[in-house]
Amino acid sequence: MKHIITICFLAVFSFGFSQDLPSSFTLQEAIDYALKNNRQAQNAQKDIAAAEKQKWETTATGLPQLNASANYQNFLKQQVSVVPAEFFGGNPGEFAEVIFGTKQNATATATLNQLLFDGSYIVGLQSAKVFLQISENAKVKTDLEVRKAVIEAYGNVLLAKESVAIGEKNIEVIQKNLNDTQKIYENGLEEEESVEQLQITLSNLQSNLNNAKRLLDIAKQMLNITMGIEFNANISLTDSLETLTIQNINLSTLTTDITVENTIDYRIASNDKTSKELLVKLEKSKALPSLSAYLNGGYNSFSDDFVFFDNNNEWFGFSSFGLNLNVPIFSSGKRSAATQRAEINLEKAQNNLTETEQRLKLQIASAQSNYRFAVEDYENKKLNLRLAERIENKNQTKFFEGIGTSFELQQAQTQLFGAQQDLLQSMLNVINSKAALETLTNQTTTF
Repeated sequence: MKHIITICFLAVFSFGFSQDLPSSFTLQEAIDYALKNNRQAQNAQKDIAAAEKQKWETTATGLPQLNASANYQNFLKQQVSVVPAEFFGGNPGEFAEVIFGTKQNATATATLNQLLFDGSYIVGLQSAKVFLQISENAKVKTDLEVRKAVIEAYGNVLLAKESVAIGEKNIEVIQKNLNDTQKIYENGLEEEESVEQLQITLSNLQSNLNNAKRLLDIAKQMLNITMGIEFNANISLTDSLETLTIQNINLSTLTTDITVENTIDYRIASNDKTSKELLVKLEKSKALPSLSAYLNGGYNSFSDDFVFFDNNNEWFGFSSFGLNLNVPIFSSGKRSAATQRAEINLEKAQNNLTETEQRLKLQIASAQSNYRFAVEDYENKKLNLRLAERIENKNQTKFFEGIGTSFELQQAQTQLFGAQQDLLQSMLNVINSKAALETLTNQTTTF
């Protein structure tokens, strides 16, 4: 009975876990899942939440601040003072020892502070808004990079799967050729070299297949990590490499005007420039006066014994109101040097922004060129594969009819196997180059 309960518990637990993680993903579903569960994406979202808290923290600095304090004091030995003895009827020139105050006293105070004017506070409010924008732009940048990483990892899994499938098919064909050639050789109609050539080809294919299977396992684990799930989780992918390739062939995107100012890298560089401008304003604001007000009140109680919690103990109230004005006058050039340093950093930020703009234009042009080449190369590799298949078929016919050599057949088959892998790689290049262009220009599409 105990074992039955344990098995039921594990079954319920496993069912609950499987409900949280889908068993299959399209590429878009994998992207959506990663944007929620990838750890970098989660941390970027937490940075936004922290920036919002910091914004309120800065805002609250200029709002009323209420503080309370309590103080208890017990003189283990009270201080003695001396006064002229004649005050108490003594002889002139003599002094009498007296103790002022009680042995114990307690004070309870509440103070309300309000900032009325401070130039650095105003700049701080502006900086908090910019910091929030920086965190939001960083989240966009992170999401773009996570999306790109998922597309690449998803494509690598599909490439590895296709490589395994093609490898198994090729091995089946070569194994049949080897069996047929072995029989022909045994009948004395073919040289032993032909059998050995096919055995070499078969051995190479088997080695490549084993490696492709290992790469498939690694690619799956990489995809799992990128999506933010357990690295050895077993999930299936529903999109195919060919389908995604066709979906990503859209050369009309190359004719779309791309504004560099809309890219996330430019916006991040612009945020840096704005923050440096605020730092200049902050240093200048330190030369302005600051004004604050306070209101406090409290109670004192005095006694030689600890009776402060007794109902009949007497407490004496007090209160006050005041203003605090701080006027900077002379800092021996400290504020001027700090302002000049901030202005130098602002000039550097402006140079970085200009550099970023020029670099982005070059990167966008390069990414567009890479994408165009990937599409053209894909079309070329499809044609090459068809030609390689025809050549291989002709050489198979010639070989088994006895008018072709095993060496010629091996060359044709090697060329075919290479064309197959080249086509798969060209498909992945189309997908990845489109993702790189979209990541750079912040113009993503859905699958």
